[in-house]
Amino acid sequence: VVIDMICYRRHGHNEADDPAYTHPVLYRRIEQHASTAAQYGEKLVDGKLLDETGLEALRKKVRDRLSTAFDANKAAARGKWVIQPKPSHPRADAASNITRQMLERVIDGILLVPPGFHVHPKLDANFLKKRRETFARNGTMDWAYAEAIAFGSLVLEGTPVRLSGQDSGRGTFSQRHLALYDHENGERYVPLQHMAGDQARFEVLDSSLSEFAVLGFEYGYSVAAPRTLTLWEAQFGDFSNGAQIVIDQFITTAEQKWGQHSSLALLLPHGYEGQGPEHSSARMERFLTLCAEDNIRVANCTTPAQYFHILRRQTLLPLKPLALFTPKSLLRSARAVSGFAELTSGAFREMIGDALDPVHIRRVVFCTGKVYYDLLAEREMKKIEDIALVRIEELYPFPVRQMTEVLASYNSEVELIWTQEEPRNMGAWRLMGGRFRFLGRQIRYVGRRSSASPAAGSAKRHADEQRALIQEALS
Repeated sequence: VVIDMICYRRHGHNEADDPAYTHPVLYRRIEQHASTAAQYGEKLVDGKLLDETGLEALRKKVRDRLSTAFDANKAAARGKWVIQPKPSHPRADAASNITRQMLERVIDGILLVPPGFHVHPKLDANFLKKRRETFARNGTMDWAYAEAIAFGSLVLEGTPVRLSGQDSGRGTFSQRHLALYDHENGERYVPLQHMAGDQARFEVLDSSLSEFAVLGFEYGYSVAAPRTLTLWEAQFGDFSNGAQIVIDQFITTAEQKWGQHSSLALLLPHGYEGQGPEHSSARMERFLTLCAEDNIRVANCTTPAQYFHILRRQTLLPLKPLALFTPKSLLRSARAVSGFAELTSGAFREMIGDALDPVHIRRVVFCTGKVYYDLLAEREMKKIEDIALVRIEELYPFPVRQMTEVLASYNSEVELIWTQEEPRNMGAWRLMGGRFRFLGRQIRYVGRRSSASPAAGSAKRHADEQRALIQEALS
């Protein structure tokens, strides 16, 4: 619905303002101009739809309604004012893993196309058939595969799923292909919409390059449909810049300001691959700065199984927005894969420790996201066995209990390091430095120096910086 409303201000910025200082002629005209309500009332009386008594009764009814609401608001302000009661969730105690039967059912569904549908030859050979073969031989899955299984399991269980973003059907990095197009006639087909007759609704929408408008709409959708897993995806995480007003004014503050709850999930591609300042950082530091009083969740997963579990967990926990930093190069990494058994057992892990024997560790390097795989590759190449790598998968709420357990497993004299790809004044360093001080431990920063720009514009300079920080962390 589009409403084209032509209007004017009878007052200035507010009732206490005097706009005549700067617009004397205009506001003389406005003072002499009858209000819309007065004009409409005259039309009703002239048309004999109401008499003066009836008109005044209507005005009194409106005044009384406003006065009643005003008095009720003043009374409620003495206690806790809640516009929208917190929705109960029937599956709040459920686990995020699925049964083997459900796994098989979902995989059958997401790989099924109707008779006569012509899948693009490359997709048929390199995507659908490859997925069938991978599952048949109990191989490993990538991010898009785990995501599709998460979505499929949710809709079969009765939880609607809605994903929108720029090129989300195919995926910005051509990794997802939730929507297929007939190679001969262009007809669109979404397998996740045709898994069962009694399934919940599934939507995947390619939205316009207007982040402020689209994220605003999806936030509203998540409030109106709290039991739907509503996801908005930025083409690159940096593009959430265009929707910062919605993030600041609503997503991170609405529960505190108005008691308004949302479980909207933001998918923000993040990682330093030498693509320059506008395609590297999803501005993790902004979200972490906005974290307080359990208002949102912030996570940066390193495996497809973790991604699967956190998506499903989002529908099980009390309603909170989720800022989820998603991968780019890791989408096709041979190291960043998971086994199918990880979906039928286990759960989301806020931290992932190291398998090395703690007795022989002299240094523990903490990190989050893609940089872990760079550190791991360097450690393996140099055959280092006395430096542990610990991944923090959920940055907020900070996993204090898990961190305490990890620290207790090592000698109190071990050196602690935080390593990140982002410049020192960005990323998670400021949060982590403060958290470790709270735990009574000193931790040293290793990474890029402070910078006004999120990333270098030169791929060569990026590679040099990345190599240097990895070597320093493991020196």
